[in-house]
Amino acid sequence: MTLLDALPTGDRVHEPIALVVAHPDDEVVGLGSRLACFADLTLIHLTDGSPRDLRDAYRAGFPDRKAYSKAREQELRAALERLGVAPKRIGYRIPDQETAHHLPEIIERLRADLSGMAAVFTHPYEHGHPDHDSAALAVALAAPALPRFECAFYHATDRGSRFGAFWPDAEVAETVLSLRPEEQAAKARAIACFATQRETLAQFDLVAERVRPAPTYDFTRPAPPGAALYERWGFRESAADWRAHAARVLEPACAD
Repeated sequence: MTLLDALPTGDRVHEPIALVVAHPDDEVVGLGSRLACFADLTLIHLTDGSPRDLRDAYRAGFPDRKAYSKAREQELRAALERLGVAPKRIGYRIPDQETAHHLPEIIERLRADLSGMAAVFTHPYEHGHPDHDSAALAVALAAPALPRFECAFYHATDRGSRFGAFWPDAEVAETVLSLRPEEQAAKARAIACFATQRETLAQFDLVAERVRPAPTYDFTRPAPPGAALYERWGFRESAADWRAHAARVLEPACAD
């Protein structure tokens, strides 16, 4: 039985698996119903979920980045506890939205942290969030021989945005993990722990999670949807800025 055969049925997975995500809450949104299936799970967060510009911190009622970061850590701990899981956790503690500036060190750390893993789950390259794109790129470069899988998050569409689904790729089949009522209730309880992210997380449904093998991306070109959702959200750097950072780490990789 393959990994993608085991997840729909909720079978126990005993091989060492890594989940590399950008922010606290991504693990619950992307694969929360199945985290308990992994007997040997390493959860790696690239950021502390706290942007340097403080808009999100102030909106959530926190006076500074440190307090907001601490709150997000507490939310994560509570959510994992509600799901009854205690993975090995590694945090790179990079400020939210700044992973593109730290790609070389992220890749270097991931090479070590992903050593010995049987597979890794991470974000798709869809210009939904720059830190999501950084995770997709860094995992691809850090562990090119490791089986890579993606969870569904969000991306731009012509009509606005889409949450909890992939941008379709005709060459890559996705696996739909249908959540039973008790799984939906457990995930809802975990999501409720992320009070600071309530508005964003409310846009995900609890009916299903989606995973797929990672496609082969050209990170020097716009992501498959073309438009960047985070540009509509007023982030400081554009998708073109992100690709410029990506190009600098891809150039030596291509030379090798």
